[in-house]
Amino acid sequence: MNLIFLGAPGAGKGTQAAIISKKLGLAHIASGDLFRQAVEKGSELGKLVKAYMQKGELVPDEVTIQAISERISEPDCDVGCLFDGFPRTLAQAKSLDETLAGQNKKINKAIYIDVPEEDLMKRLCGRWTCQKCQAVYHETASPPKTPNKCDKCDGDLYQRPDDNEQTIKERLKVYFAQTTPLLDYYEKDAKLIRVDGRSGIEEVAGQILAALGYK
Repeated sequence: MNLIFLGAPGAGKGTQAAIISKKLGLAHIASGDLFRQAVEKGSELGKLVKAYMQKGELVPDEVTIQAISERISEPDCDVGCLFDGFPRTLAQAKSLDETLAGQNKKINKAIYIDVPEEDLMKRLCGRWTCQKCQAVYHETASPPKTPNKCDKCDGDLYQRPDDNEQTIKERLKVYFAQTTPLLDYYEKDAKLIRVDGRSGIEEVAGQILAALGYK
């Protein structure tokens, strides 16, 4: 089974992707991690990715697809994988389908974690991130045990400069503009599953598993 997880910033997509990939034994392919791993390997692809990252530029679609193509050909993806953070656009979705088809694979379902914009604003404005391990906390919903310290690695917590109200509104505007065609694309192919992301973490995970036919 190959799955795609979609969701706006603050929807809990990354959290749910980690839970579901572990429960179903799927390789968890997060675009950010994919780039970091490519750089660590020091391959030609990794050097190319590093050049874009060092300049603060977005990695082009064709380079991202190449990285994903290499990743899904690895043995742990034989039973299936879960894409987290990719595709972001309709063009990327079509390229991903072509890449998978080249390996006799396909996307089975796209899970969209749906959270109203008002709720996303509340979540993102109170978000804090660990400088060391990038674990995410929320000042009211999931605060750390010790103020300003990560529960996992004791790293210092910080609030991203783009986690302010005006910037968040713009980020969400861009996300929804890009994602609407993507949702239509998977819905037309009867692959889209919409999940109410306003519930707790366990409840949302339960909804996803039930929609996929697991109890």
